Amino acid sequence: MPDIFDVPYMERTRDYYRAQGYEKDYVWAHNTQTPFTPLPKPLNECTVGLIVTAMPDTEAGRANRLVYSTLSTPIPESMYTDELSWHKSITHTDDVGSFLPIAQLMVLVDEGGIGGIAQRFQSVPTEYSQRNTTESDAPEILERCREDNIDIAILVPL
Repeated sequence: MPDIFDVPYMERTRDYYRAQGYEKDYVWAHNTQTPFTPLPKPLNECTVGLIVTAMPDTEAGRANRLVYSTLSTPIPESMYTDELSWHKSITHTDDVGSFLPIAQLMVLVDEGGIGGIAQRFQSVPTEYSQRNTTESDAPEILERCREDNIDIAILVPL
């Protein structure tokens, strides 16, 4: 019997949804242009923001299906990840720093590697609609990043 990791991700995902009864395969996002731009200033002067797919581990965060802003300090001790797709039998999400690297970024600030960390980090729902992501969540994230004067955004999917 082959190991689950021997089957390529996209093929495994396609097979999973077919087994669920879906007849139309998921169409993976494909962008002909990337929205990346050169840094506006040296890295050690840039403010870094985090965008994660985990929600705050609060009643509001667990119920939320919209873009959500949380203060970067104090660093949350836990995040709500139960509804996200990750291999729950072989890993865990107890180490918040592994997917919300605020403490690691603070070290970079102290060492002079980056200018600062955004006052808030953003949580974005794991939406399987490319249209909602493109037309709703992404513009909302961009607006919040601009409000926080973020020069660099680190995207951390879980």
